[in-house]
Amino acid sequence: MKRIKCCTYYFIFFASFLFSCKEVPKQEPVKLKDNSSFEQKINALLQQMTLEEKIGQMNQYNGFWEITGPVPKNGDAKKKYDHLRKGLVGAVLNVKGVKNVRKLQEIAVKETRLGIPLLFGFDVIHGHKTLFPIPLGEAASWDLSIIENSARIAAIEASAVGINWTFAPMVDISRDARWGRCMEGAGEDTYLGSKIGVARIKGFQGTDLSANNTIAATAKHFAGYGFAEAGRDYNTVDIGTSTLYNIILPTFKAAVESGVKTVMNSFNVVNGIPATGNKFLQRDVLKESWKFNGFVVSDWGSGLEMIDHGFAKDLKQVAEISVNAGSDMDMESYAYVAHLKGLVETGKVDIKIIDDAVRRILRVKFELGLFDDPYRYCDEKREKDLIYNPTHIAAALDVAKKSIVLLKNENQFLPLIKTQNKIAVIGPLGADKNSPLGSWRIGSDDSTAISVVEGLEKYSNNITYAKGAELVIGKTDFINEVKINETDTTGFYEAIQLAKNSEVVIMVLGEHGFQSGEGRSRSKLDLPGLQQQLLEEVYKVNKKIVLVVMSGRPLILTWADKNIPAIVQTWQLGTQSGHAIAQVLFGDYNPSGKLPMTFPRSVGQLPIYYNTYNTGRPGPKTEVFWSHYGDESNEPLYPFGYGLSYSTFSYTNLKINDADQTAIKVTVTVKNTSKVDGEEVAQLYIRDKIASTVRPIKELKGFNKLLLKAGEQKQLEFILKPAELGFYTNEGKFVLEPGEFDIMVGTNSTTGLKGSFTLK
Repeated sequence: MKRIKCCTYYFIFFASFLFSCKEVPKQEPVKLKDNSSFEQKINALLQQMTLEEKIGQMNQYNGFWEITGPVPKNGDAKKKYDHLRKGLVGAVLNVKGVKNVRKLQEIAVKETRLGIPLLFGFDVIHGHKTLFPIPLGEAASWDLSIIENSARIAAIEASAVGINWTFAPMVDISRDARWGRCMEGAGEDTYLGSKIGVARIKGFQGTDLSANNTIAATAKHFAGYGFAEAGRDYNTVDIGTSTLYNIILPTFKAAVESGVKTVMNSFNVVNGIPATGNKFLQRDVLKESWKFNGFVVSDWGSGLEMIDHGFAKDLKQVAEISVNAGSDMDMESYAYVAHLKGLVETGKVDIKIIDDAVRRILRVKFELGLFDDPYRYCDEKREKDLIYNPTHIAAALDVAKKSIVLLKNENQFLPLIKTQNKIAVIGPLGADKNSPLGSWRIGSDDSTAISVVEGLEKYSNNITYAKGAELVIGKTDFINEVKINETDTTGFYEAIQLAKNSEVVIMVLGEHGFQSGEGRSRSKLDLPGLQQQLLEEVYKVNKKIVLVVMSGRPLILTWADKNIPAIVQTWQLGTQSGHAIAQVLFGDYNPSGKLPMTFPRSVGQLPIYYNTYNTGRPGPKTEVFWSHYGDESNEPLYPFGYGLSYSTFSYTNLKINDADQTAIKVTVTVKNTSKVDGEEVAQLYIRDKIASTVRPIKELKGFNKLLLKAGEQKQLEFILKPAELGFYTNEGKFVLEPGEFDIMVGTNSTTGLKGSFTLK
């Protein structure tokens, strides 16, 4: 087959080409001036495309053979390869490495009739090779600048291996720690989640999407995925419209307004309609109301799953429902490539819908600069120089330190003194170099994390380690269930003896990195396996314990909170995990993290979140008839926004100036009242006391992270505009209603100065 060149100046379309048993007529070249707009170029290209080629752009396949090896001769891989050569593939995923990407891109550009380049998608979630903390952990930093920078570095490394599109950030709000994918988002709050989502999008996409170190971002999962019933992944979502408009959709709207290029729909149903086939979400809200001009991609096989939902009878109906609902690109369902042509020809799908979808996909490819240079992401020198670059490693350490949350520090047990003798490190995660990398790190290398033991050894020669017990049984990986050790206590004796003979014990416990993530829901949130038993046995012989908790979600730490003097929540911190933890434990970094999710006292409280409604019987009351548990407190163990420091801070002089009703000014003085420099996250919450729709008891509407030297004080200013004071009605209309508002400014969602003002 003759090869076709595609460039900025012109597209050459020509020559006989066997395509679906038809011969495509020879085309005259369409000449385009260099300064032609993308839209002119897209329109010209659409005029030359056959229906099959248009549908091909709407089809995405997973990497389907050893790309630098022989061409597949049969099976599914052969079918996909043939589709690629015929221009029936618009994007691929899970292909990485410059040589592999170039090989596929050359087939698309040189061997297909029109030479339209491919998109290369990949799950770049919290770094690519150099790994940052899992997104939930990173959200605990409440530091938008470092979050944006971590996404920027992830984009630099991913683009260096040929990737130009990431399926991130996940902007789903989740209130249920049982849901494994809460590790992939920013927590339970819409305001914080929106700010973090926008920061990540800016990091991935940069200021010039056509640069070779930026990648297109994806806001996912549209919508409601984080509200899966009982926290069980892929489960039904059943929510009211107030929750939909005020809690779930605003993070996506913020993503669209920030210029996100793609949106991924979700696996779940919303109001009885699967998201992939939900016209209300994808067309009415996203494309028409919000004017989103990127494209919608399905989640993996989510179109096909509509058959299991009982919403479509077969793959043909899947294609009809999905495309009419607004799902532009089909990921691994095979529905579009198999059935869209016939659906258009029989009038069940309007060709205008096809053209709209293809236009959206081509627009992103033009914006990425792929038509100008399809191989702009295929530079082997960049691949060699940028992977695990020292500046990236340093940034990963900085983010990891700032993501750690100090949960308890009784009698200033921490930081440890650097001359401390006989330090025991006990726990199955203490020397682990793999688990701290967390879930969703498919582009990175196993066992590349700095372990806690390695990090501590930089500070002391008196570190002795005992595992205590295995956490998992057998090999762990991204695909299979993690098998937890529930019976083998072989290592207990060694750990207990070590604890007896040590001055301080650092217990490193928690979840394995693959116990959270997609498909990894848990009904119990205690320390998995034998770890709680190990902790209690060690406590019997030595009560001077620092508990380091590694997890991808909030765990139940009620016993530890009652008994252990110091507790540090470290999440899964990525490549520089051990160094970050050691710097916090020994005081070279003063912890500043704040919780982005509420920590429950028991699983029975779930879902638990700070911005709840008051109910008609809030209590407490002396009689039984009020909203409460008979066997548990209503209050969380650790509230949203909570996190201690080695410094102490005071809040004074709260003032509210409502002279300008369009911009309410709130000022407060924050002082570091300790002898230690530290960072504080000042948080502002509001309550709309009386409204046409019941409003939460408090809502985060501002925060400011600031460094205060010992004894230093600063005045902070918050501005509340209509966007912060209004809300959405049950019909989706944004309203700003007059009335009285309460204000609270403080160190977390339960503690602070209070005031009020009236909106007229």
